[in-house]
Amino acid sequence: MSSKITELSGLKFYPLTPWRWDDFENLFGDRGACGGCWCMWFRLKRAQFNRQKGKGNRKAMKRIVESGEIPGILAYSDNQPVGWCSIAPREKFTLLENSRILKRVDDKPIWSVVCFFVAKPFRLKEVTVKLLKAALEFAKKKGAKIVEGYPIEPRKGKMPEVFAYAGFSSAFHKAGFKEVLRRTETRPIMRYFIAGSFKNSKVHCSKG
Repeated sequence: MSSKITELSGLKFYPLTPWRWDDFENLFGDRGACGGCWCMWFRLKRAQFNRQKGKGNRKAMKRIVESGEIPGILAYSDNQPVGWCSIAPREKFTLLENSRILKRVDDKPIWSVVCFFVAKPFRLKEVTVKLLKAALEFAKKKGAKIVEGYPIEPRKGKMPEVFAYAGFSSAFHKAGFKEVLRRTETRPIMRYFIAGSFKNSKVHCSKG
């Protein structure tokens, strides 16, 4: 069982717990969202990720969920999973800790949003923005003070949303994030500073 985080414009949001694993699998499909990733890209060193791509990554994510750790938020429409946002304390993400471009800005405790996946019929409908707002509420309930994101900012033209797994900077701006640093043209580091209550967001709990 799990607690509902919030409800925004027809979407409901729940943490990924063991009880919701089947929904996560159904959303990600046979390809594990993209190329057998199963949202393990940021959590592993590259060699390990490549060795266990596909079924190995699925098993690794399932072990995380079964351990009691909550690796992210699922969005539902009419009781069907339609979106995913990966959020956790920054130290859970090996790739960030080893990145030259996305290395730590300072020594403050950070929660990080690293990945999104939205079912094709629901893309371009601001599901990412709504997932971000739900993720912020979840992080606040867990005691987070700063939430960080690492979105893509395309140089020219429009990037297909399926490839923008880190989200677009425009979505983060809409959710209230501010850019704090940019080490490369296309990858700003953005932060949301949690203070007080969220406007227009009712937090309540219910089973399932």
